[in-house]
Amino acid sequence: MSLLQLLRILWIRRAAFAISLAACLFAAVVAIAVLPEKYEAKSRVLLDLIKPDPVTQQVMSNTFARAYIATQSELITDYRVAGSVVDALGWARDPEKIAAYNSSGASGTVDLRRWLADQIIENTEAKALSSSNILEITYTGSSPDEARKIADLLRAVYVEQTISFRQDGAARNSEWFRQQAAAVAAKLTKAEAQKTAYEKENGVVLQDDYSDPQSARLRALSNQVPLQMAAAPAALVATPSSTQLAQVDAQIASLSQTLGPSHPQMIALKQQRGALAAAAAQERAAAVAAARAGSATGPSLSSQVASQQQKVLEQRGKVDELRKMQASIDVLRDQYNKTMARAGELSLEAASRESGVTLLGNAVAPESPSEPKIALILLGAVAGGLGLGFVVAIAAELMKRKVRGIDDLMAADVPVIGRIVHEEPAPAGASSWFARFGSKAA
Repeated sequence: MSLLQLLRILWIRRAAFAISLAACLFAAVVAIAVLPEKYEAKSRVLLDLIKPDPVTQQVMSNTFARAYIATQSELITDYRVAGSVVDALGWARDPEKIAAYNSSGASGTVDLRRWLADQIIENTEAKALSSSNILEITYTGSSPDEARKIADLLRAVYVEQTISFRQDGAARNSEWFRQQAAAVAAKLTKAEAQKTAYEKENGVVLQDDYSDPQSARLRALSNQVPLQMAAAPAALVATPSSTQLAQVDAQIASLSQTLGPSHPQMIALKQQRGALAAAAAQERAAAVAAARAGSATGPSLSSQVASQQQKVLEQRGKVDELRKMQASIDVLRDQYNKTMARAGELSLEAASRESGVTLLGNAVAPESPSEPKIALILLGAVAGGLGLGFVVAIAAELMKRKVRGIDDLMAADVPVIGRIVHEEPAPAGASSWFARFGSKAA
C-alpha cells in the first residue's frame, strides 16, 4: 500500500477519526471530573555529612555518603516513622478512619495502625536532590493543609527517630565497653595481686621504671668510684648541676651567633649559668669529701661495687620475672584506660541530641492540585483518539476493500481497459489534492 493509497483511505474514513477523538476526549473529561484532587507538599532537610561528629570528631567518607543518603530515604518511608505520624495525627481514634478501615476488608490481615501507616507510606516519597546533601520529603494528600501538616510531621518524626537510633546504639555500645572494662579490671587486679605476692615471697621489689633497688644501688656506687681516685681532679666529677651547666653553655654558644650580648635572653642565660656554676662547685666539693671520708673510714668503693654486683646477679632471674609481670600489668592498665575512655565517649553520644540533620524550613500548603494532571490527560486523549481512529479506519478498509484509484487495481493485478474520472467539488478550504483522494475510478 502506497502513501497515496493510505492518505486516500484515511480521508474517506475521517469520520472514524472524529468519533474516536470525541470518545477519548469525553472519557478524559469524565476522568478529570471523577479522579480526586491530590496536593503535594515538600519538606527538606540537610544531611550534615561534611561536619564532623561533635563527640567522636569523625567525618563520613564519600564512599559511605551515598549509601547513607539512600538509607535515610528508606527510613522516612519505614513503618516506624509512619506509625509515629499516625499516632501524632490521632487517626487511630478518628471515626472516619476506623469506618474506612472496617469497610476496606483489611481488618483480618493487618491492624488499624499498620493500615493507616501503609496509606502514609504509599503517598510519601523521599529522595536526595541532584548533586547535593539535601533530602526532600514529598507527601501527597487530599487537601493542601493535610499535605503540609503530614510533610512536616514526617520530617519531625524522622529527626526524632534519627536521634533515638543514635542514642540507642551509643547506649548499647557504651554498656558493652563497660562490661569489657570490668573484665579487664578483674584481670588487672588479679595480676597486681600476683605481683605483690611474688615480691613478698622473694623479697624483691620492682620500681615503676622497671628497676629494682639493688640495681639502683649498684649504679650509685659505680658513679662514686671515680671520686675515690686521689689523682682525679674535682672538675671531672659529674654532678646534676654540672650537667645543666654544660647545657646552658651550649645554648649560650648557639644563641651568641644570632643574638647580641645585651639581648634579654642572653642576659637571662648568663645569670642562670652563674647560679649553676656555683651549685656545681658546691656539689663537686661535697662529693669529693664524701668519697674521701668513705675511703678512710670504711671499705673501699671497689669492694662495695663487687659485693653489690654479686647481689644483683643472684636476684636477676627474680627481677626478670617481676618485669614480665609488670609488663602484663601495664598492658592491662592501658586496655582498661582506653576501654573506659571509649565508654565515656559513647555515654556522651548517648546523651547528645545531635541528629546530624539540619531543618530547611517548613512545608508550604500547595495552591493547586498536583493530580489529576489535566494537560497530560487531554494530550493523551488526543493521541489516543487519533491512534484509535487510525486503527479503526485501516481495519474497516481491510474488511471491505474498495477501488478508489488506479493504484488499487494495479496492486490487485487487474488489467485496466480504461477509466472514467469524476471530479467532485472540493470542500471549502480544502486543497486540490484532497479532492483527488475522493475520486472514483472504474
